[in-house]
Amino acid sequence: MDNNQQNNEAAEKMPEERGFKKYLSFSLDIFKIAIIALAIVLPIRYFLFQPFIVKGESMSPNFESGDYLIVDEISYRFAEPSRGDVVVFKYPKDTTQRFIKRVIGLPGETVVVKNGEVSVTKSNGESVILDEGYLPSDLKTYGDTNTTLKDDEYFVLGDNRTYSYDSRSWGIVPKENIIGKAFLRLYPVTELSTFSAPQY
Repeated sequence: MDNNQQNNEAAEKMPEERGFKKYLSFSLDIFKIAIIALAIVLPIRYFLFQPFIVKGESMSPNFESGDYLIVDEISYRFAEPSRGDVVVFKYPKDTTQRFIKRVIGLPGETVVVKNGEVSVTKSNGESVILDEGYLPSDLKTYGDTNTTLKDDEYFVLGDNRTYSYDSRSWGIVPKENIIGKAFLRLYPVTELSTFSAPQY
């Protein structure tokens, strides 16, 4: 093989080698970006916030089936759930299921549902009938329930009281089952909003 032929073969290989090196460099850059993205996103997804899609009508009219929510998982590490918070939790009878309801009764309180009204006797002995302005004015809370809550126990109700499967049927929610509270509605975009506990 003469020198000219060897030079031609070497010249043909050089662009191929450069192309492979560019492809390898590009692939490594993509891999690095993916690792960095995962390092940022995963802690947020699993320890701070997570998405939740509402299924069913138990929280209507305030939350509709198909609403895409962001759940705040971190607040309850520093503070206790408040009355009126809308929480996502593991259903006590089957912890593989996730429910969304509103906190009505707090630890140490007694919740009574009777004659279409909800009353709460607080730990200091004060008894009040809840004025739930977030519900339709003609809505009644049916049932006949008298529940006294222990430490770290919560009584929850759906906003659609007629059709909600909640603490009236299956009892209390242990604090350890609470995943977090509804923080932000992203979808539908026309209903984009954040949430805060109502004043009673």
